[in-house]
Amino acid sequence: MDVPLWLALTVVGALGIKLIRPPWWLVAVLLLGGYLLADSLLAPAIDTAVK
Repeated sequence: MDVPLWLALTVVGALGIKLIRPPWWLVAVLLLGGYLLADSLLAPAIDTAVK
């Protein structure tokens, strides 16, 4: 099952906001940072570390 990255980030962000109630700027920074890391040169290194 292939889930688009933007959809996964949206779901994780919505759940995090409902459960933890962090400041909005922190959520935005984490989501944007995760999105940018997924498209960076570090993506293969992160992929092997997660697996």
